[in-house]
Order: sequence, then structure tokens, then C-alpha cells
Amino acid sequence: MSTILVTGGAGFIGSNFIRLFQKKYTIINFDKLTYAGDKRNILGTFVRGDIANKNHVYAVFKKYRPDYLVNFAAETHVDRSIHGHAADFVRTNVHGVFTLLEAVKKFGIKKYIQVSTDEVYGDVEVNSKKKFTETSTLHPSSPYSSTKAAGDLLCMSYFRTYGVPVIVTRGSNTYGPHQYPEKLIPFFILRMLQNKRMPLYGDGKNTRDWLFVEDHCRAIELVLHKGNAGEIYNISADEYHTNLDIARRIGGPIEFVPDRPGHDRKYVPDSSKIRSQLGWRSKAKFDVALKETITWFQKNL
Repeated sequence: MSTILVTGGAGFIGSNFIRLFQKKYTIINFDKLTYAGDKRNILGTFVRGDIANKNHVYAVFKKYRPDYLVNFAAETHVDRSIHGHAADFVRTNVHGVFTLLEAVKKFGIKKYIQVSTDEVYGDVEVNSKKKFTETSTLHPSSPYSSTKAAGDLLCMSYFRTYGVPVIVTRGSNTYGPHQYPEKLIPFFILRMLQNKRMPLYGDGKNTRDWLFVEDHCRAIELVLHKGNAGEIYNISADEYHTNLDIARRIGGPIEFVPDRPGHDRKYVPDSSKIRSQLGWRSKAKFDVALKETITWFQKNL
């Protein structure tokens, strides 16, 4: 049975990945347990550590000698990156990725999956027909997305210069059970359940592609086995909805508030590469998966 080192395994997407595949692999769950980590997500063989700490990272590589690495560990909340916490994003999303790459270069591994985001491409206007492919120019708008872009570029440089077998995946906005409620869908669900207003930035027409977490995890596992080192794969569901539409589907009172600085209008990742080359398809239907997510939060407050 292959051993996968899952960094950030107590977070949202990482813990869902472990739940889906813990019977198929031996999984080492490495997580710092920041404010967004959940002790209920301590699955597999748990090791508490920081990906930006060389001693922590090298120790887990020496002890477990993983066959694969999937890096979910990241600071991800755009608002936090804008309002006074940018240094945390640089430490984890840039220096942390550098530390992992150095470890992989030193100890050797079959494949390293760097889980990134479609936000690195920047945005387009709401009515634009433009889509971003894996070769599109990067135009990140926030400290969060710029640090993720920096991590991606480090990965590609380590592949070219050192032959590190790394692949970058860029997923669209992911939702589902176990998500920390600072993100839009769980935040709005909790506001609805508490009978509080759902604050919408600006006109509420900012648009995202919404990807169910299990579809995202299955795509990553597929890339782990069938993806080519040195490649980038966009992962998206072609489920475009405005923030206003999301709020209305969840239900409850809405309140419009001043827009945040640099707020991206629309992300449009093109996932035809992973679909045509690897045969991946998203399975979830948005309305069904959203209802499942609402039900999970109702039962797990």
C-alpha cells in the first residue's frame, strides 16, 4: 500500500481527501492546526507540524519515507490576507512550499501535488467570454493569490532545474462539509441558521465557478496517478454562480456592504485539459450538493 504524506490534512479539502482515500492508502496527516484546522479532522497517522519549519518537514520525511506528497497546507482566506495578515500567507504559501520542495529534492518521492487555485489568473468582467487555460498569464489580485502564484512558480522551477516530480493543480471555489465558516458558503449557511443578515460585498454580482469538494479530491487523486510531472491542471465544474445567487439559494435576509479592496469580478478557469487528457468529470449537481452541505452544517454546528 502506497504512503501519501498529506500536508494540511486537518483542513477542509485535505480532510475530505483523507476521508475518501484512507482505506486505499497509508496516509500521514501533517498539519499545523491553525485557527482553521479542526481536531475532528485528525484522521490517519497524525503529525503536528509546520510546512515552513525545515526540522518538522525533514523529520516526517525521514520517519515515514512517503511515496507521494499532496500539499493542501495554505493560508487561504482573501480577507485575512488583505487586512493585516499578509505575512502569514508569505510564510506558508511561499516559504512553506520552498521547504517542501527542498525536502522532496533531498529525500526523493514519486510525485508531489501542489494544490493551488484559479485565483492566480486574476479576473475578467462578469460578461466576458474569456477563459483561463494552464498557460494563461498570471495576474493575481490579492496577497493570498499572489503568494499562491509564487508557490506555483517555485514548483515549476524545481521541476525544470532539479527534476522534482511536481504537478500543480488549480481548483476553482470549493465547497462542502467540514469547511471553516470564514468562506462564503458556510458563512452564509451559519448566518441563515442564526437568523442573521448575509453581508454581500458591492453589488453581489461577483461570479465564481463552484466545485464540490469530493469532485475536487477525486481530480487530485487522478492527477496523482495519471498526471505528468511538470504539468499544471485546472479543475473546475462549470457551475458559475454570483454571490447574490448563492445567498438567495441558501435563503435568509441579505445586506449589501461596501466592497472589499481589489475584489475580483469573475474567475473563469478552463478545465478541458484534465477532462480530455485524464478523463476527469465532475459528478455533483450544484443544487443537490449545496443542500447536502447545508444539511451537514445543520447537524454539525
